[in-house]
Amino acid sequence: MVHTSSTKEIPVVGAVPQHIAIIMDGNGRWATKRFLPRVAGHVKGVEAVRGVVEACIRREVKYLTLFAFSSENWRRPAEEVSLLMRLFVTALDKEVSKMHANDVRLKVVGDLSRFDEKLQKMIIAAETKTANNKGLTVTICANYGGRWDIVQAFNRLQLDVKGGEPITEDQLAPYLSMAYAPEPDLFIRTGGETRISNFLLWQLAYSELYFSDIFWPDFDATSLDDAIKSYNARERRFGRTSSQVMDQTS
Repeated sequence: MVHTSSTKEIPVVGAVPQHIAIIMDGNGRWATKRFLPRVAGHVKGVEAVRGVVEACIRREVKYLTLFAFSSENWRRPAEEVSLLMRLFVTALDKEVSKMHANDVRLKVVGDLSRFDEKLQKMIIAAETKTANNKGLTVTICANYGGRWDIVQAFNRLQLDVKGGEPITEDQLAPYLSMAYAPEPDLFIRTGGETRISNFLLWQLAYSELYFSDIFWPDFDATSLDDAIKSYNARERRFGRTSSQVMDQTS
């Protein structure tokens, strides 16, 4: 299923966001503040992921997208990148069965060609195992960049377009890596930074943005509720006036 863009149609707005996208920032700084190696923060961050996934299930969120490793993160020290890859393998090994038991569908999007063969096979196996689950869809963005996503979509579309006709938004949208999910209602970034950092550039066009000073390892169900409370205080106009929104909801 390909979902219609919020620039084309006004999506249904509910009290609970159907899609939450999160940049999980602050793992390293969490560890440094405690005089621990940075990897300790990443390990603790995996625990936070587990807690937020469980919280989303309880709140009946339909899609949760997590920015785990950006295409720019390869610039980090080689030792840290290696540790992150091993942590990814460990997390898949430990968490996929739990997700499957809770009817969670797992997707991993990004340029996976840079990962070693073992990790690629584990990703394929995890996606296959959970493919028919109907509960929360958890998407892990790994070696992902918003610009990469648009370029790869365009390149794939070009192979299918004949006659050099102008390409439209509706034509391109199905080729984006997350065409299976509606655009995020709520975007969260932890760790005190206020950037979207090349994350879901196309999909965040009309998302509500929420920035938290909490480092990701400390982000929990209460923190998620605070973000949803902020979301519910917003007026989502999608280009309309406040009067039009009120007329629709009255």
